[in-house]
Amino acid sequence: MSVSARLDAYLDSRDLAAVWFARPNSFAWLTGAVGDHGAGDNVVDRGGDVGVAAAGYDGDGITVVTDSIEGRRLVEEELADEVDVETYTWHEGDLAGAVADTSPEPAAADFEVPGLGRVDASALRQPLTERQRERYRVFAAAVAAAVETVARDTHSTDLEREVAARLRGELAGIDAATPVVLVGGGERARRYRHYTPKPEPLGDYALLSVTAERDGLYTSCTRTIAFGAPDWLRERTRAAMRVEATALAATRAVGTDGGTAGEVFAAIQDAYAAVGWDGEWRTHHQGGAAGYAGREWIATPDGDESVALPQGYAWNPTVQGAKSEDTHLVTADGVELLSGTGEWPTERVEAVGFDVTLARHAVLDR
Repeated sequence: MSVSARLDAYLDSRDLAAVWFARPNSFAWLTGAVGDHGAGDNVVDRGGDVGVAAAGYDGDGITVVTDSIEGRRLVEEELADEVDVETYTWHEGDLAGAVADTSPEPAAADFEVPGLGRVDASALRQPLTERQRERYRVFAAAVAAAVETVARDTHSTDLEREVAARLRGELAGIDAATPVVLVGGGERARRYRHYTPKPEPLGDYALLSVTAERDGLYTSCTRTIAFGAPDWLRERTRAAMRVEATALAATRAVGTDGGTAGEVFAAIQDAYAAVGWDGEWRTHHQGGAAGYAGREWIATPDGDESVALPQGYAWNPTVQGAKSEDTHLVTADGVELLSGTGEWPTERVEAVGFDVTLARHAVLDR
């Protein structure tokens, strides 16, 4: 179903005349649905949850509201010709008030607007359209290439923060923002699941994990590099790989049957037990649906979120110092790796409880 058809159904079901999006990922999602220009970017200050413009849909088309500072730039650089733009004088109002003045009523928005209801855009953004899937393939492959480029040029004496800076630079080169960049040397990766980079040398191995964003789409991936690592690193990485393969197989099966995130999580719990790490899931979240958010939802044992297909999924199981994580497209027909280049060593592993074998990224020896 197209974005416009999805929004038409949403407006009809809630008796609304319009719906507005000012959060950057949903602004990109809506503005990227028209024309050949690509997704619009309404971010100036990345420290805020709401951008400098709001995009609204009323059943006939898309209108963007912004201030007099940003209007010309958005028209010339960010938005398709099909998008109408309304501006307000920057010192005479604010975005919420301008949306309230512009919008037909009744309406809803994904940020606080006087007189308007609220909308949670995540469900509307799922599943991915064909156009979005094509963009995702290109972007996720570029993210993987950037991470692998840095990983291959990393040494045991490098500091975690130095490697993180190189990752951010390489990703900036493909016009990607980097909301998450984690680099953990062997010592800290053993101790912490979120190895925020410190001025510490990598040591005997390293985990490089990123979540990168472009045009509203998010890609997550992890690569492991070994510099004379302990033998258990490969064993634990393989265990994590099997859990990830199980999560992907379960996602396809549950999504095809119209099930919930909790059902996928049950398969993840079983997989940890089967690979000899019963209960290890308690130490870290396992990931979930991806697309126009790093995670549209994170799976939990009681999660009732719908498992949409076709949709991006980023599962990230960990096993005491080891991790397996990539972004995949899961459809009723299969599982497609998005964050891959074909140039990193892989190992085929069997899912637990499913007749599915997938190639997963293995440890790279340096």
